[in-house]
Amino acid sequence: MSSAGAAPARVIGVDTARGLALIGMFVAHVAPIVEDPTAMTLIGIADERPRLLFALTAGIGLGFISGGTRPIAGAGERGILRRQIAIRAVILIAMGLLIAATLHPLVFIILDVYGIAFLLMLPLLFLPPRAGLAVGIGLLAITPALAEIASRTPFVAETRQGVFRIPIDWVVSGAYPVIVWVPVMLIGLALARLDLASRTTVFVAGLVGAASACILLPLSTLPPQPEFVADAAWSVPLRASLETLGNTGVAVAVVAVLLVLTGLAAPAVRRVTIAVTSPVAAMGSMPLSIYTLHLVVIALSVRVDPATGVVTDDSWPLLIGLVIGSMVFAWLWRRFIGRGPLDWLLRWASGRSRRPADRSAIGEA
Repeated sequence: MSSAGAAPARVIGVDTARGLALIGMFVAHVAPIVEDPTAMTLIGIADERPRLLFALTAGIGLGFISGGTRPIAGAGERGILRRQIAIRAVILIAMGLLIAATLHPLVFIILDVYGIAFLLMLPLLFLPPRAGLAVGIGLLAITPALAEIASRTPFVAETRQGVFRIPIDWVVSGAYPVIVWVPVMLIGLALARLDLASRTTVFVAGLVGAASACILLPLSTLPPQPEFVADAAWSVPLRASLETLGNTGVAVAVVAVLLVLTGLAAPAVRRVTIAVTSPVAAMGSMPLSIYTLHLVVIALSVRVDPATGVVTDDSWPLLIGLVIGSMVFAWLWRRFIGRGPLDWLLRWASGRSRRPADRSAIGEA
């Protein structure tokens, strides 16, 4: 039997953040269009930030399983870990492609991109934390712009019409290009190395993340829109980089706040926060199971809207059912059984469950 209280505070906070990212994805996937501009703006928050938060927590998870603040030192152990992560990556790629080919959900699928990002992270796993943080932030300042520029070139447009459409989408033109995801994961990995149980690390990360969001997101609205100003195509990649940096700052701030509330605040605050957020943390502790289950549900919910004749899966009852159903399922499963079913299978297939538990295994993504 597993319970939230049995996990280190750093893991509860990260699991809660990952659970919020999953809920944000549900909103982005099936929330209906509404006429009220304020409500539409609130729904729009779920468009970019949840996936960046998910990528950030994925990087933190990689940091935990590779030793946290005390990275695995032996070449043999590092090789074993890299092999296990590579196996996971290949399985995730296969799952993503299989779900796309069989279920045809009306959403972009992250599993295969997630697997590609894991493979690209393998040589970066043991970078010194400050170097990793600098590289991650530096890349994130330019890769969203590069993805925007590349996706608009005739070469990418033509390539997407052929057999290389999926690899091109993985890299630059899809909803989750790895050239953007990997820098975000690298930032999460560096934060895990710098110690997410440390007040200093958490407070500095939270302040920097909040400041980045408060400065860069307003700045991203200043460049002119190409559709309103001639010869302003340069503004699109600039906006992309500013928005992604700002939204990653939001993700870092969210993780920092949750780490404070679940681990660094007064005991009474910690107890209340952990109790209240336990269903969300349970979702975040089994992301593969919850994410895959939600794809199955929305694939089965595809219908033709009688009013418009458009094929859709959007509906408020579906959104509410996904959120509440996922919370209840995850909370009960974790309480009475433990690790999520698909997450356990992935761990077993990669070989981690057949090795003695390491000091950070509880923090696996």
